[in-house]
Amino acid sequence: MHATPPALERVSVTVPEAAVEAYEAALGSVCDSVGFFRDHASDLWQIEGIKPVGTGESELAAALALAAGLSQFNAPMVRAPVHAEGWIERSYASFPEQLIGRRFAVRGNHLAGPTTPGRITLRLDAGMAFGSGEHGSTRGCLRALEMLGHRRPRRILDLGTGSGILAIAAARLLHRKVLATDVEPWSVRLARRNARANGVASLVTARLADGWRAGVVRAGSPYGLVLANILARPLALMARSLPAHLAPGGAAVLSGLLPTQARAVLAAHRRHGLVLERRIEDGAWTTLVLRAPRPRHRGTSETIDNV
Repeated sequence: MHATPPALERVSVTVPEAAVEAYEAALGSVCDSVGFFRDHASDLWQIEGIKPVGTGESELAAALALAAGLSQFNAPMVRAPVHAEGWIERSYASFPEQLIGRRFAVRGNHLAGPTTPGRITLRLDAGMAFGSGEHGSTRGCLRALEMLGHRRPRRILDLGTGSGILAIAAARLLHRKVLATDVEPWSVRLARRNARANGVASLVTARLADGWRAGVVRAGSPYGLVLANILARPLALMARSLPAHLAPGGAAVLSGLLPTQARAVLAAHRRHGLVLERRIEDGAWTTLVLRAPRPRHRGTSETIDNV
C-alpha cells in the first residue's frame, strides 16, 4: 500500500527588481523550492515557491511582512494547487545534467549512465532550487572558481554554504580542506550529506555559524579564498570584515547579486581596499571576484599558496 502524497501548493508574488532579494528570502524560509522569472514586457519579477498545504503559515506571513518592510513594496501573495502525483518525476525532468564552464558538471542523483569525460561531476538531489547549479549565481561562482583553479589556497571558506555545492566544488578542484558555514541547521546537515555523497567528507567541514562573528570562522583566518553566494545586503554589511580575514593576494567570490546590487556591493568592498579582478554575468545574476592587494615592500608578502 502506497502512502498518499502530501497536498502541495504554489505560492507566488510579483515584484520589481529591487524587491526580489527580500521576497526570495521570504518564500525560501518555508518553501521546499523557490524559482523566479522576469517578465521583460513589464520588467517585473515573479517569485514562486512550492510547499505542503497548511505548513509554515505563520512563518510565511511574518517573512512576507518583513520583506514588505525591507523593500518598501507590499506584494500580495497568490496561491495555486500543485498535483503531488508526478511532482518528483517533473522535478527530475527539469533537472538534466548541467555543464558549467569547462571543468564542472552538475548531475542529479536520479541520473544514471556514465559521467561526462573530463569534467568534475558534482552530484546533488533534484528539486533543490538554490545551490543545484540551476541558479545563475551558483553557475557564476563555479565559473569563477574554475578561473581561480590555477592557485591552491590552503585555507578556504564557504560562507552561507546552502547545499554545499561550492565547498564541494572547491574541494574537488583544489584538493584542499574547506570550512563550509551556514546559519540554517538544515543547510549544514544537507552540506554534510552532499559532501559524503561526493567523496569529500574528509575535506569539507560544515558548521553552524553566523558569518564573521563566529569563533570557528575567525579562527581559520586569514583565508586564501572566500566564497559567499548569499544576498546583497549581508554582503555589503560584511565588507568591513572580509579584508581583515583575507590573506594578502587572497580572492573573494561574491554572488547572489542582481546587476543593480552589484555596484553597491563592489563600492562597499572597494572602500576597504579590495580590488575588482573579474565580473561574471549569468542571466539576471552577477558574480564579483575581488582580490586583496599584496604588500608592496619585499620580504613580507605572503601568497595565497601558503596560507
